[in-house]
Amino acid sequence: MSHPLDEAVADLIRATDPAAADLLERESARQTSTLELIASENHVSPAVMHAMGTCLTNKYAEGYPGARYYGGCEFHDQVENLARERAKQMFGCSFANVQPHSGAQANTAVFMALMPPGSTFASLVLKDGGHLSHGMKINFSGHYYTPVHYPLHYDLGHPEAERIDYDAVRRVCLEHRPKMLLCGYSAYPRTIDFARFRAIADECGALLMADIAHIAGLCAAGVHPSPFPHAHVVTTTTHKTLRGPRGGLILTNDEEIARKIDKAVFPGVQGGPLMHVILSKAIAFGEVLKPDFKVYAKQVVKNAQALAGALTERGFRMTTGGTDNHLMLVDLRARKETLTGADAEKWLESAGIICNKNGVPNDSRPPKVTSGVRLGTPALTTRGFKEAEMSLVAGLIDRVLDSSGDAAVCDQTRNEIRALCEAFPMPGHAAVQR
Repeated sequence: MSHPLDEAVADLIRATDPAAADLLERESARQTSTLELIASENHVSPAVMHAMGTCLTNKYAEGYPGARYYGGCEFHDQVENLARERAKQMFGCSFANVQPHSGAQANTAVFMALMPPGSTFASLVLKDGGHLSHGMKINFSGHYYTPVHYPLHYDLGHPEAERIDYDAVRRVCLEHRPKMLLCGYSAYPRTIDFARFRAIADECGALLMADIAHIAGLCAAGVHPSPFPHAHVVTTTTHKTLRGPRGGLILTNDEEIARKIDKAVFPGVQGGPLMHVILSKAIAFGEVLKPDFKVYAKQVVKNAQALAGALTERGFRMTTGGTDNHLMLVDLRARKETLTGADAEKWLESAGIICNKNGVPNDSRPPKVTSGVRLGTPALTTRGFKEAEMSLVAGLIDRVLDSSGDAAVCDQTRNEIRALCEAFPMPGHAAVQR
């Protein structure tokens, strides 16, 4: 059964706009009845979800608490301060800006605050697990700044194969002397050594920026090492492992950097903040600070390792040999040489398993095809899945891909997944009794 508030919202919209209500209900049914394995997605609590549909959406609040450009912001100030204080408590840092609308805008603000246009920065290239806002040419970061990229260990015979080559990071930084060294990734399944990155940054005279969008919830729960005190500045989204609304967050311990970032966020790259989303961020941060979130974060990693292990047993290859966090990058070629990420994504979705195609290190296939898929466990863990269910999910994935997306196999699997989803309902929903 769905949450009463979900039903009330749907009824409210249906009364005034049936077409919009129909689309909302169909998407709700899709999420409820499928296995969400996209590593960057999660399922929020009813409180986090419905905070975004409150009266705070009616108000402009340009500026910051105590220094707004509009009247009537008394309670908006208190909401933003609540979110900021909880963010600082989550990560044990001194300053937080909760206004960025997304992780990419958080990164934009940091670049604008700390580097003049044209400055050189060092990062991991997108195809190796970086992010488009870390130097992709068609993105602001590669258009207005000068990226240089450090490599992974590409030799599969190397004991650190497909992991960050820290010695090469140091060589690249000493050669190019970047203004900023950037770490934190979108498809990297191993622990990041923030202390080692900071030592390299100090040696070459760079600031260290950590984009922890994927692992923020794990860091806040102590399941992955924290970027503090090593990073000069930290950015993250709030909607992945933090299990909050879609948005961004910037953190630092440096007062001067904090002042520059505040000016870069507003008026630098944004106008009025989305205060209804900031209320939702505050609620999500409050959830992170509760003891049961640590239990959740630990289970996310256990589930990822169980899923990676079960897929390995079925002939799939995990890049780096496994995972330390919430995600895994699956090289499909070891299972079937002709299998592509694009085909796998399409076939799995038809069976009710949602994931995304993803390149693997040294991938010979183009980005719209790829040789891999990226899988993550935050959303399924939110629904209550544990290691036993991960083994079951691996079997379903293997069945669909082994059949090359056979319609009958996908239909059978889809029905099994609907039943599985009924047993593991969305947050705040009741399990279907049979």
